[in-house]
This record gives sequence, structure tokens and C-alpha cells, in this order.
Amino acid sequence: MEWRKRLFCWVLLAAELCVGSAQVLRIGGIFETRESELVSMDELAFKFAVNNINRNKTLMPNSTLTYDIQRINIFDGFEASRRVCDQLALGVVAVFGPSHSSSVSAVQSICNALEVPHIQTRWKHPSVNNKDTFFINLFPEYTAIARAILDVVTFFKWKKLTVIYEDSTGLMRMQELIKAPAKLNLKIKIRQLTPGNQDARPLLKELKKDKEFFIIFDCSYRMASELLMQLSSMGMMTEYYHFFFTTLDLFALDLEPYRYSGVNMTGLRLLNFDDPLVASTMNKWAMDRLQGPKQEKGLMEGVMTTDAALMYDAVYMVAVAAQRATQMTVSSLQCHRHKPWRFGPRFMNLFKEAQWNGLTGRIVLNKTDGLRKDFDLDVISLQEDGAARVAIWNSYKGMTLIETNRDKNSNVTDSLANRTLIVTTILENPYVMVRKSDKELVGNDRYEGYCMDLLKELSNILGFTYEVRLVGDGKYGAQNDKGEWNGMVRELIEHVADLAVAPLTITYVREKVIDFSKPFMTLGISILYRKPNGTNPGVFSFLNPLSPDIWMYVLLACTGVSCVLFVIARFTPYEWYNPHPCNPSSTLVQNNFTLLNSFWFGIGALMRQGSELMPKALSTRIVGGIWWFFTLIIISSYTANLAAFLTVERMDAPIDSADDLAKQSRIEYGAVRDGSTMTFFKKSKISTYEKMWAFMSSRKNTALVKNNKEGITRVLTTDYAMLMESTSIEYISQRNCNLTQIGGLIDSKGYGVGTPIGSPYRDKVTIAILQLQEEGKLHMMKEKWWRGNGCPEEDNKEASALGVENIGGIFIVLAAGLVLSVFVAIGEFIYKARRNADIEECLSCAVMRDAGSSLQCSQGILWRSQPLTADRPACIFCRPACPAKKTGAKTDSSA
Repeated sequence: MEWRKRLFCWVLLAAELCVGSAQVLRIGGIFETRESELVSMDELAFKFAVNNINRNKTLMPNSTLTYDIQRINIFDGFEASRRVCDQLALGVVAVFGPSHSSSVSAVQSICNALEVPHIQTRWKHPSVNNKDTFFINLFPEYTAIARAILDVVTFFKWKKLTVIYEDSTGLMRMQELIKAPAKLNLKIKIRQLTPGNQDARPLLKELKKDKEFFIIFDCSYRMASELLMQLSSMGMMTEYYHFFFTTLDLFALDLEPYRYSGVNMTGLRLLNFDDPLVASTMNKWAMDRLQGPKQEKGLMEGVMTTDAALMYDAVYMVAVAAQRATQMTVSSLQCHRHKPWRFGPRFMNLFKEAQWNGLTGRIVLNKTDGLRKDFDLDVISLQEDGAARVAIWNSYKGMTLIETNRDKNSNVTDSLANRTLIVTTILENPYVMVRKSDKELVGNDRYEGYCMDLLKELSNILGFTYEVRLVGDGKYGAQNDKGEWNGMVRELIEHVADLAVAPLTITYVREKVIDFSKPFMTLGISILYRKPNGTNPGVFSFLNPLSPDIWMYVLLACTGVSCVLFVIARFTPYEWYNPHPCNPSSTLVQNNFTLLNSFWFGIGALMRQGSELMPKALSTRIVGGIWWFFTLIIISSYTANLAAFLTVERMDAPIDSADDLAKQSRIEYGAVRDGSTMTFFKKSKISTYEKMWAFMSSRKNTALVKNNKEGITRVLTTDYAMLMESTSIEYISQRNCNLTQIGGLIDSKGYGVGTPIGSPYRDKVTIAILQLQEEGKLHMMKEKWWRGNGCPEEDNKEASALGVENIGGIFIVLAAGLVLSVFVAIGEFIYKARRNADIEECLSCAVMRDAGSSLQCSQGILWRSQPLTADRPACIFCRPACPAKKTGAKTDSSA
């Protein structure tokens, strides 16, 4: 009886194969299951596709699709071979799966021998001599994926990155990127995750320590889900990191916890969610999953993975090929007989020629190797509203950017809204100061100052909140001999802080390790020193208004004018007069301008007292007038400058510039240790500043101070000059009248807001600072915090003695006046002589002789050569010289 039952079953099977082959097509699925799952995602998609095809009769109106599913353990290639033989014995038109490479090879060899299509939906690296003509893979071709990864890296302009791969196949997928450094000047580090260990935190810790901010993870979506949680626990989910996952299932992971972290996360997606048919299918899948077994941890609820979508499309491709196949029969195949399926090559060709718009886009297969080559990949990026498509990559056209509505409507505050930033700063008046209050203050209310107001304005514009923290070591940031940084710069490098809002100077060495915004304040290095002591006036300080040269010239001018006045008065006839006007016949004449009287006239005019002597002739009046004008200018200048000398205290400063400091060693000078001022002198190649740095470095323990407060104390208490920023000097000198700025600015620089390299906040902060500058708020804040109680008004310009360059012109006027008076005197003499009746005699015989002899006369009287008569009264000058010696005539002793 037993053999009759078996015979009956074989008859029924033969009848089904021969008669019902046109109505029923069987496909086989071999699926590997993990210990953590009862049913694989591929199996669920396999069944989901078959059920949808059978429900919708438009694709296969006269046929029904059925399946045979076999489950095997992972890595069990022998079991996979045995199960595929069982399926081929039942008669299948195609075999799906398994997914692991060792099992795939075993199944592929059997399908290739029996000429049954073997369909794969997982990545597989094809061999160089691929003879598997019955192999079909809907997963995108591996070299195209490698080019897509390289194009994304090129688009982001990365110059340094780290590749983390899970298994050896990752290196095959990354071969295009690994070859790129020679062309793109790209530095690549390659690291591998520990096989069989999902705890990658030791590796992530090393990446964080080495400042590796651009990382590519080549791993499965399961490992990617674990990595995301571990990255979050390591504090690496920040805006400074950029993670690129090569898995096509990044969109399916639960990214909700990381949406507002600011982290840059990029991936690739094969599914086309913009297609309404795809969206409808996804909704059906999500409904079925709610009623089915629970999904894997890390995946979003009801989301279909890329492998499941490829399995769905592969089943539909079988249906499309089967619809085009006519008079195709399916026979039972035996693995030990090696008799192939006679319709296998025909069906394989129909499968390669079939095209389908599936869940993963347009499916077109290469007829030679059965690989999928023409496809699109969506480049997705994590944003606050979820994973969004930012570009499309095509296997032939490359990358094309997509302009979204979000890009059009974005503004400067989008990336910072509702974000809390850590701000590092340092206590420095008036930038950041501890607020004085009777109440206990907490948080940001503990501090006030210019930088706190600036931070508040930036927060209002950009919409972020902030937490202010003082730098741990109390330093701005400098590099030691080992290349290590300290202070606020180090906190930015290590991403302890997001912003550094402080009087942090923008320098070349700092710009190489951190980014700066545009400067919010410009300044330079200058010298802070005590105000010089005033000098007490001396006994002869009344001489100070005029320089010694001027005093000497005035004395010479007084002497010269007196002599000129004496000579001209003797020469001109109009200065001679009859001392006895009642006796017209008197032969006695006299002249008031003796040599002593001439000096008395000049001194009296110079002293502004005048004298009883008054010039009568035009020539002597010119001399007197020009002398009076000279004395007017001299005395007025002396009086004006004397007032300044008596009221202004003259300052005696030992130094006036940086050159004066460099030339001496009595006054010690220095700067804040590890500050930008110290770095400037340390790096400077100017000889003066090199000499100053040599002085400071030789006395590091005393010349360099810890902070500005310590330096100010030293300036006030010791003979010490401090090199610091001009803005700080301006603030200090407004509040301490004993301090002042010496000299001008040594250099020019600016304060900027510091951010870590690559920070997305730098450009936003720069725009906000420019807005505050245009609105005048930066100037208003500076006026608010720099305005002090004020010091007494002082005339910083000391009164200086007047020199030749100041009043030398009056001497020129004086000399011109004297020359003019000489010519006038000569003219008067000639004019008077011509008025005489015997003008020829006077001029031809005795004029010049009498002129010379008259000067020799001790009493200054000119006598004519003939006796004075009534008919010759005009020729009073032609008398013999010194008549008193011949005739005994009397002269006026006062003449």
C-alpha cells in the first residue's frame, strides 16, 4: 500500500507540472536567520511581493505565483546546497538568496550548472573571470557605489578623513576613494572595527583624541545603529563632526534622538520616496509590520529596508519576465543528474531584458553580467525635520544638487535657533567682570561687561541660548615648544566650548588651529607707564619763554639799532637844532642822539617804558618806528609764552617710545605670559622687537606677568612698563590718573569671536557682528564700558621755548627798516644841501670832507669853510671843523 501512495503523489506532481504550469509558477527562497530574529526582513519582503502580485491580476492575469521557502543557519553553505537541490526538485523558475558569501557561492554553482536563474539582492563583489551566466544581482554595481562615495567626499571638499570599515568587503567598496589622495590632495586614515565586537567606543575615543572630525563608516545598518548610540555617549554628536554612512539604510534608522544635536550626518538612499506608487507600497508594508513580528532594534517602526525593497523588486522582475514567456514549462531538476532546465537560458534572457519601475527606481540590467548599472541614489542629510534629500547621484551623470524650499526660506538664524552654546571667556576688565550684587547670582547673571553685552546682542540676532564658562587655566591661548596649546584656544580645539567671546586677538598661529569671526574691535600694542613727574620752576625760569638764541639776537639787535640810530642822527641835518632859539644868530647847534642816548632810547622802547628823546628826522623816525614794531612782537610773544610756562607743568618722561625701552635696561618691561602680545614679540623679525623679546625672555620670572591686573600693580608700585593692547590701556588710564599711554601703536590687530575649525557658527556670528557694526551698537557698547570717572583736564602738549623759526621774521623786518632809514638819511642830507645857495661849493669841495670831519668832532658840530653871514644863512654845514679850537667859540656841553 505504501508504494501505491507514493506513486499517486508522483502522478499528481507530474500532472501539476505538465498541466498546471501555465497557471502556477513556483519560486524558491533560501533565507538565513539570525539568533535574534525569527523571520528575516528578506523573507517578509519575499512573501509581501508574492501576495501583492497574486492580489493584483494586471501583471499576471492567467498565472499564480507561489513560493517555497527554506531557512538555514548563517554561514552554513552545505545546508544551503542541500536546500536548493530540494527546491529545484520541486521545480522552480528562480532561486532567491541566501545572502552570505559562502552560501551564495554554493547555491550559485548549482544554479549555474542546472541553468536556473539565481537572483541576489545583496552586495557581492564579482570575480574577475565571472562565468556565472545565470547570476542576477539587483544591488547597484559595486564600482558605481565607490564612485558615488568619492563624489560626495569631493563635494564636501574634505581634505582629511578617516575610513572605518566593518569587514574586508568594505575595502573593496572604498577602492575608488583610496586611490583618490594622489588626485585630490586628500589624507586618509583607514581603521577597522573589531570583528565580532559591537563595542566601538575604544576606537571612537582614539578618533576623538586625534581630532578626526570627518569619518566614513562602511558597515551594515545594524552596526550603524550601534555606532550612533555609542557616538552619542562619547559626546561626538556635535556640529563639528561629519559622519558619512555608506549603508543604503541610513534613512531606516531611528535618527530622532540626533535631529537637534547639530551633527552632520550624510548617507545614500536607493528607494525613491517621491514616487506615489512607492509611497503606497510603503504604507501597506507598514500596516503589515504592525501586525507581524517585532522589527529589529534601531529601525524605525514599519520602515522597509533597502534589502527588503530590492527583494520586492526582484520578485516583481520575475513576474514581468514570466508574463513575456510563452509555452514555458517547469520541470523537476535533480542535482546529481546535471541535466539543466531547457527553458533556463530563454527565461534568463527575458529576465535581463525586462525593465521595471520598482521601489528602488528604474531597474535595467546589463545583459552581459546581469548587474544593475543605470540607477539613481539620493544623497540624504540629517536635518532638524528629519533625513532630507539634498542631491541626486546618477551612475552616468554624477551628482546634481537639489534646491529645496528650506534652502529658499532659510535665514541666518536657522542653524542656531533653539541651540544652547557653551561660551568660554576670561575675566578681564571691562570685557568680562564679576557682577557685584547683594544677592547670590547664578549662571550667566554672575558676569557683566562689554563681551557679555556683545554675547547678548549676538544671541538676540541669531536666536541661540548660551552658557558662559571661565577658562580653566585663566589664559588666552599660546603654543609651547611641544606644539601644545593652552587657554581658551585649547578649549576650542578640544571642542569643550563652542564660542570664545573675549578679548582674544586674531593671530596667524591661532588662525591655523581655530576659526575667527570678523573683528568686533580693532586695536594695537602700546606701552602702559606711570605719568612722568612734573619739574619745579627754577630761579631763572622767567627766561624760558624765549630760547637762548633769541635772547642773544635781541641783545645784538638792540646794540645794532642803537648804533645805527646814532650814526643816522649825526648824518641827517634835521636832528641838529639851535639850543638857544631866542638867539638866532648863535652859531651853536646840538644833537640829542649821542651814543649813550641812542642806547637809552633802544632799551626804553624794549622795556615798554619809552624815553624823553624823540626823533625829528624822517630817517630816525623810521628807525624808531621799526624798532618799536620789533619790540611789540618780542614783548607780546614773551608775555604770551611766559603765561604758558607759569601755568603748565612740564613733564619729564624717561621714555617716549618702544625704541626708548629697547635702548635702556633700567626700566623693566614685559607682557602677559602666553598672550598675543608676548607671541607678537616672540615671532617678530624686526630688530627692535627682537631685542625687546630677548630682554623679556631673559627675565621671564619678572618681566612676564600672569594677567593684566598683576601688570598694572607692578607699573604703579615699581619702575615697570607693561606692553598691552591699546584698548585696555585706554580703559585703565580712564580710571587711574597716575597711568598713561606712552608712544603710539606698535602694531594693528583685532579682537574676534573664536570658534573651532569648521564650525557652522563662524559665518553666522560674522554676519551678526557686521550688523551690529552698521547699527552703531558696537560703538555704543564701547562708550558704555570705557567711560570712567575722568581725570583732570591736562594740556599734554608742553609749552616750548620760542625759537628762530617762530619769530625770526621780526628780525628781518628790523633789518629792512634799518636799511631803509640809512637811505632816507642820505636823501635828507642831499636834499638839505641842494637847498643851500652855494650848493656847488658845498657838494664839490667840502661835502664829503665835512661829512668825514663832522664825525670826528667830539661835540658833533659841522662848520662851514667861510664865516656865516646874513646873506648865506642856508649853508650852515660848510664851516671849518672844530671852530672852537680856532676862534674860541663855545659849544653846548650837553650836545
